[in-house]
Amino acid sequence: MQLALRPVHDSDLPVFYRQLNDPESLRMAAFTPADPADWDAFTARWQAIRSSADVHARTVLLDGDVVGNAAVYGAPGEREVTYWVDRAHWGRGVATAALRALLAEVPERPLYARAAADNTGSLRVLERCGFRVRARERGYAQARGEEIDEVVLKLEG
Repeated sequence: MQLALRPVHDSDLPVFYRQLNDPESLRMAAFTPADPADWDAFTARWQAIRSSADVHARTVLLDGDVVGNAAVYGAPGEREVTYWVDRAHWGRGVATAALRALLAEVPERPLYARAAADNTGSLRVLERCGFRVRARERGYAQARGEEIDEVVLKLEG
């Protein structure tokens, strides 16, 4: 398994869009756009992400194929990580390797992360990368149409 990160290319967006619209992935991620099937909103969001100096966004490649994305975003002192890996690659260490690679590119700390409390896979990835649970909250999960429990994690310096 050869994993690499690179800047996001226009040609990655259709792959990200397909991944975002996988029903099982949406449910697990929970905190998603209101209408993930809205291509125009999707591309506008990625244009804003790619043009922002406050966002460090990367495409995740596995053996040369686009399998997801990872990013750090937000205000200094409150910056968060986010990542999305194609469901076909869940449980194979891809998300952990991608997050580790991202953390190596972005040395600033602290960094935060959030995950649905029942997203045990994502919570394991974050904890393997050094994040520790700092709080539990409730938040509205667009993908589930209801308020759910959310875990807030922090990676110290």
